[in-house]
This record gives sequence, C-alpha cells and structure tokens, in this order.
Amino acid sequence: MSKDWEITGRARVCGVIGDPVEHSVSPAMQNAAFRALKLDFAYVPFSVKKEGLARAIDGVRTLNIRGLNVTIPHKVDIIPLLDEIDSQAHQIGAVNTIVNDSGRLKGYNTDAEGFVCALLRQGIEPEGKTVVVLGAGGASRAICFALAAEGANLIILNRTPERAAAAAGEISGASGQRVEVMGLEPRNLSEALEKGQIVVNATSVGMLPHTSATLIPAALIRPHHVVVDIVYNPLKTKLLAEAGKAGARTLGGLEMLVWQGALAFEKWTGAEAPVDIMRKEAGRALSAHEK
Repeated sequence: MSKDWEITGRARVCGVIGDPVEHSVSPAMQNAAFRALKLDFAYVPFSVKKEGLARAIDGVRTLNIRGLNVTIPHKVDIIPLLDEIDSQAHQIGAVNTIVNDSGRLKGYNTDAEGFVCALLRQGIEPEGKTVVVLGAGGASRAICFALAAEGANLIILNRTPERAAAAAGEISGASGQRVEVMGLEPRNLSEALEKGQIVVNATSVGMLPHTSATLIPAALIRPHHVVVDIVYNPLKTKLLAEAGKAGARTLGGLEMLVWQGALAFEKWTGAEAPVDIMRKEAGRALSAHEK
C-alpha cells in the first residue's frame, strides 16, 4: 500500500454484490481511484446468492456501507429492497448502483448514462442517428432508454422479437423517438445495417471463452458505421477486430465499464472521478485476466 494513502478507522466502505463477483475488475478500478485522490475509502467484492439478497441489504444499513455496485443476478430483484429509485433507473427497471445516506438507500442505473458518456467523450453523437441494437436483455434496455433520451432512433434486433416489443413501446412512449423491432436473422440484420449509422452489440456474444463468436458477418460492416461492443473481456472482440478491418470506427466495452464506474464513484464520494486512472487500471486488470 502506498504510504500516501491510508485506510483509517473512519474509512467508508463501498463494494460490488453479485453472483459471481470473482471476475470483477471494479475493486482494482475503484481502489485505484480512491488511492489517486487519497480518499479514506475502500472497495471490496461481496458474493451474494439470490436467497441472501435481502439479508445483504440489511447488512448495508447495519454496517453503514456507503455504496454498492450491483451486478448479475440482482439488478432487478434489488429494487423493492431500496428506499428510493432514481427516475431513469425506474424507467429501465434495473439498478446497478446504490448510495447509502444515513441508512436510506437510493438506487441508480449508471450503465445507461455511462454508455452515453462513453460515446460523447469519443465524439460520437447519437442525436438524429439511427442506432441498431442487438439484444433485448437488461443491458440493451438501459442502452436503448439512454440513446432514445439523446434523440436517437432505434432498431432493436432480437432472436425473440416479442421480448423486445414491450420495451420498445415504453422507450418510444417515454422519448418520442422511433423504435423498430426485428427478429435477429440475416435478412433483417442486412436491412437494419443499411439504415443504421451506429451499431451496438448489447449481448454477451463474443465474451470469453467464446471469442470466435460474432452476430454480425464482416461483409455487412461498412466504413461509415460506428461499431460498439459492450463486451469488455476480451478487450478487442472478434466483432471489433472485423469492424476495424472494414474501416469502421470502433468502441469497446471497456469505455462503458469505466464510465459507469466513474459515475458511481462520484455519487459515493462527491469528488470528480479520475477517469484516466480508472481506465488504465481496469485495462490492466482485464489484460491480466486474458492471460
């Protein structure tokens, strides 16, 4: 431990709860941020089974834990256990960040805002664009609400389009943006990519250990596309590698990971997150995992 960063008896504790959490790079990323700003905080992983979630949240209040990140499988089930939900998290129907203010727990969804931050900081402006989103799970829902709020029109492709239809109606109703739903099949994918400027893989396809998998044939990717993959392990997925070869601009899941973490950090500490340090440490930890 660096001599200029000390954990004292007044330290505030933050952490991540999920099952599993052993793979998480958030402890490395968040503790690097605390260390850089010399904050008396510590971040630890908590492995919590579904049946233990309510007791874990009781423990957050009892132990005065300042904040939590929430990961699979708890992002939805945790909602009724909290005292207050941010309006965007309520719309999305999922919470990934909790702030504890004197025993009152408020839930947020920094995945949505983090995704938009990742785009905007790279000069990628979704307003007025047609965005093709693959998948209709929790991550897709957060991303689609955030993109629609920024003024993007959406085409959501999913193997079971019925699953995406209800969310599409909610997103369009909340934002006034056009949201189209298609089945995830070759003809529809080709049609959607002809219309779209930004393409987002919001599924886990391509994640370790299935690194040879991709949902988009390389022949469909054009140089005018911006291709975004929320998968961050590996750092460069097959989709991103093929998109780069096709001349498209690419953005990997590391950026969303870092920005959602930075937004959570700021909610817990009130300090501006050292994003560059967080990105460097998260990349280092992920590279170590890949070996």
